[in-house]
Amino acid sequence: MRIVFMGTPEFAVTALERICAAGHEVLSVYTQPDKPKGRSGKPAPSPVKLCAMEKKLPVLQPEKLREKENAEQLRSLAPDMIVVAAYGQILSEEILSIPRLGCVNIHASLLPKYRGAAPIERSILDGEKKTGVTTMMMAKGLDTGDILEQAETEILPTDTGESLTLRLSEMGGELILSTMEKLEKGELTPVPQKEEDSSYAKMLNKEMGLLDFSRPAVELERTIRALIPWPCAYTMLEGKQMKLLEAEIVEASGESGTITEVTKKSFTIACGEKGLRIKKIQPEGKKPMDTAAFLNGNHLAPGVKLGE
Repeated sequence: MRIVFMGTPEFAVTALERICAAGHEVLSVYTQPDKPKGRSGKPAPSPVKLCAMEKKLPVLQPEKLREKENAEQLRSLAPDMIVVAAYGQILSEEILSIPRLGCVNIHASLLPKYRGAAPIERSILDGEKKTGVTTMMMAKGLDTGDILEQAETEILPTDTGESLTLRLSEMGGELILSTMEKLEKGELTPVPQKEEDSSYAKMLNKEMGLLDFSRPAVELERTIRALIPWPCAYTMLEGKQMKLLEAEIVEASGESGTITEVTKKSFTIACGEKGLRIKKIQPEGKKPMDTAAFLNGNHLAPGVKLGE
């Protein structure tokens, strides 16, 4: 098939790779404009752009896809299908009407649950037991289109935002090939979403990472896992930011946010319910490290209050 692909983050890369490997003709790849990254602030290409460049595919990065010339350009390409995976821009009704077989979105949740920008992280934050990927026929509205196919996976107690993204990316790459083949053969019946079952996963922001130790440890442990690799959960120690990257729930009592125990390998923080034993951290201005390595060069004692 003649395909236009639209995507931006790492999650979308596997789908692009699988579509190419299956022998489909990728006419063009649309991705978000390069954005400043790191301390240098230099514009950096998206993971999808890097993949497209490696495969020598034409790349387009419009600031606003809705502008009329973009619809005209897409129409001139005459795609059979537009495949979208976490692109980051809304497609106009004019663009949705261009491909012969429609615009198909790969979404990282079991729709209608977790529509929106951060379904993977939200599923971990909320303590969901399972999630998955959905292919849907795109329509006006945010992730409201009819469902084509779905695939499920268990959310493991050790899953982070990063590990779950990787797994769902692989699943999405498999599912889109199935959906494309069945749509071409007329073997799929789109199923409308049940609006009453819908929920919304709003975009992440850095402030979400600041831990409130008055909350139960089970919620904070999920926050730590969900927000890896960005924005990461953090607290303050002696006026400096400390990211918490791995923790386990333990029995603990004491004032919330206070260190209750220090061993050679870890320290424990009292929470609203139970406590967190911290096993991996990233002190401000340093690389991630096991807590044991941090404690070798830094003195921590029970009674120290975090978050201040």
